[in-house]
Amino acid sequence: MALIINDECIACDACREECPTEAIEEGDPLYIIDPDRCTECIKDYDEPQCIAVCPVDCIELDKDNVETVTELTFKYNKLNSDIEE
Repeated sequence: MALIINDECIACDACREECPTEAIEEGDPLYIIDPDRCTECIKDYDEPQCIAVCPVDCIELDKDNVETVTELTFKYNKLNSDIEE
């Protein structure tokens, strides 16, 4: 399941800097997580780093983008193979 940033976002930029797949972009006024790039930090960390660093706890599971661990792993592998090419 990809993650989403809710209305509590204070645009502090902490999450964007920690995202290993560069899935977080600055929006207006809230930051946005690209569900096609978000892997919930699978294979990089034990937990999503954006959630770990968010000072206002505004990042949550996106119920509209449900993904299994297998799907997240596939996406991770695809993103990393694109980088290597």
